[in-house]
Amino acid sequence: MKLLQRWRDEAGQAGHTIKRIAVAYEAAGDGFWLARWLRARDIEAYAIHPASVAVSREHRRAKTDRLDTELLMRAFLGWLRGEKRHCSMAAIPTLEEEDARRPNRERQTLVGEQTRLVNRIKAILARFGICSFRLSLRNAADWLMAIRIAEGTPLPDNTRARVAPLA
Repeated sequence: MKLLQRWRDEAGQAGHTIKRIAVAYEAAGDGFWLARWLRARDIEAYAIHPASVAVSREHRRAKTDRLDTELLMRAFLGWLRGEKRHCSMAAIPTLEEEDARRPNRERQTLVGEQTRLVNRIKAILARFGICSFRLSLRNAADWLMAIRIAEGTPLPDNTRARVAPLA
């Protein structure tokens, strides 16, 4: 805010009056609080949808913050001029709308963690030739402790100790 106020003061000293301040940035999972905060202070804030900004695919370009900022600035200025195809803006959710998304995000996190653990256990078991074990069974933990590897012996102690907390 201090920087924006300083720029406003500098423009005033140069004889220009600032009637409107518009700010845009690339939308991200944690960026909507900033837009709400700026809007509460009478600053237009927009979140540019990241997939809507055209990127040249002809040649490999370096990915730097400076180049990304220039690209976003060009897209935003075109959008402000009324050229709607330059980029699209993400809807800024209210605090209540963002909070309502929390249970779904938590579920996605838990499902992802479950998948990661199941894949990890399957990879450990595959080293011993066990490929058809179904971890989705209700009593999979009990079966896992009683399982025999391809040689007919129980799982080795270190492997059993590693798998037991995951199951």
